[in-house]
Amino acid sequence: MCGIVGYIGNRDSQSILVEGLKKLEYRGYDSAGVAIVTGTGLAVKKAKGRLAELESRLHSEPLAGTVGIGHTRWATHGKPSDANSHPHTDTTSKFSVVHNGIIENYAELRRELAAKGHVFVSETDTEVVSHLIADLYQGDIVKAVSEATRHIRGAFALAILTEHEPDKLVAVRQSSPLIIGVGDGENFIGSDIPAILQHTRNVYILDDHEMAVLTRSGVELMTIEGNFIAKQLSTVDWDLAAAEKNGFDHFMLKEMHEQPQAYRDTLSGRMGEHGIVSLDELGMTDEAIAAIRAIHIVGCGTAYHAGLAGKGALEKLAGLPVETDLASEYRYREPLVMPGTLLIAVSQSGETADTLAAVREAKRRGALILAITNVVGSSLTREADHTLFTWAGPEIAVASTKAYTTQLLAFYMLAIHLAEKRGVGERGRLAELSRELQQLPDKVERVVAGSAAVQTMARRIAQAQSLFFIGRGPDYAVAMEGSLKLKEISYIQSEAYAAGELKHGTLALIEQDVPVVALATQPALLEKTASNVKEVKARGAYVYGLVMEGHEALEDTFDEVLTLPATDPLLAPAISVVPLQLLAYYTAVERGNDVDKPRNLAKSVTVE
Repeated sequence: MCGIVGYIGNRDSQSILVEGLKKLEYRGYDSAGVAIVTGTGLAVKKAKGRLAELESRLHSEPLAGTVGIGHTRWATHGKPSDANSHPHTDTTSKFSVVHNGIIENYAELRRELAAKGHVFVSETDTEVVSHLIADLYQGDIVKAVSEATRHIRGAFALAILTEHEPDKLVAVRQSSPLIIGVGDGENFIGSDIPAILQHTRNVYILDDHEMAVLTRSGVELMTIEGNFIAKQLSTVDWDLAAAEKNGFDHFMLKEMHEQPQAYRDTLSGRMGEHGIVSLDELGMTDEAIAAIRAIHIVGCGTAYHAGLAGKGALEKLAGLPVETDLASEYRYREPLVMPGTLLIAVSQSGETADTLAAVREAKRRGALILAITNVVGSSLTREADHTLFTWAGPEIAVASTKAYTTQLLAFYMLAIHLAEKRGVGERGRLAELSRELQQLPDKVERVVAGSAAVQTMARRIAQAQSLFFIGRGPDYAVAMEGSLKLKEISYIQSEAYAAGELKHGTLALIEQDVPVVALATQPALLEKTASNVKEVKARGAYVYGLVMEGHEALEDTFDEVLTLPATDPLLAPAISVVPLQLLAYYTAVERGNDVDKPRNLAKSVTVE
């Protein structure tokens, strides 16, 4: 969710680091910084805002040196600010670290280190790493880093330098991408290939639990435990434009493939005792949770659809009545905000104008506000009483994919948390759902890996003039999102209907060979959905079915079927929406559309 670059060689590192960070701007960021070993020791320059602000500071006071690390930050822990920007140092400013990922046990480590006299200056989880390495250092930076990783829980890609050993850079990977570039008398670190592509095409791709020690003359690879390993040196044959997309044709395709890792990041650090999801980070007291009497959910477009799926989870698990509204309509209907009303506002950017307006209206009427968003320091987080971050990372494509699916996960976690705190959920059931949440990333990887079947569907659908999506219960909420995705980027007229509503008018639109995508992932509703499918087939529709493993008996009901990994029916939308995202993408590609920039649309809607 951030950008890392590192350099050791004989050239000016400042210019190489800044140029590398510029190549990572496409990832999105809110601050930037560099740390360089100069003739007088370790020096750090960092700034909130765009890279131009950092460049201005470096122009005024350049840092001369041939070894350094740099970072563009997408805020997670702590608002965007100079102090929260990377690189971070220890109390003595002898050690510096840049980090992508999340340190789950940072609060515990921070307390322990503060008790030893370490002084912290930021709100971030990353700063504990620089202090921890300094605390463990006994003359060997590699051993100190290796030992530090054994104290850290979470996901991390780290680049570390110290003025005590100025001719070394150390890199570590655990669940967050990191590559090593190999040059002639110089070597590089990058979170993404674009950061180093102009200097070398020869790279080592680190795997989880691996470290690299870089000097000017070479690279040593080892496990986190310090055991040396050999890896194949890879040659990158992409051009820069392809490299920014990690070799994918479009950002949207890249972001769909990033969803398994986005799921892991969103779930990371959010499991409590008894194996049940815990969101104590919300800062909501048990008394405040017990006082909730009703929930209102507001959002726009995709965020609204996430709220529809979230409504079912909250009602079933937390036992609370839930209303879901389009944010653009909410304040105009004179909403009944009673004592004990919690308003959940959903927005990827945290800057959606209609959603912010709905929040202000609800606050005026006395509601408690909880934000579900992807952006630390956004307007929504500042106006909310409590915030649940999705940790999806930057999303470049206009059509939202991983932001939506991580919003689903946020709702599932919230529902489990509220149920457990309110004492209305059976613990065995909540633990079962929590375990199943942890399995979702692997299952989504299987869906993405099986996209060839979706491409075949897309080639047929690309010829259609109109399309229908149908489903019942949670499947209907997913159908709405699938239909929106298809409309956004393929420009095919598409509508989603609750399958039980077909006889109330929709059947008039069904004619020979009209494509219908039917979602059938809910065991309690399979028979009724199958009946609805037969109704549209009787009128000539060509039906594509999405079913879960274990329900293959339904295959004869459809003309074509896509079988998905089985999960708890309540969590099914987090899997079933992924092939619909892929379907929209491949259909748009078949039609020759600009997938990442659909006509007439913008990424963040900041006006009403």
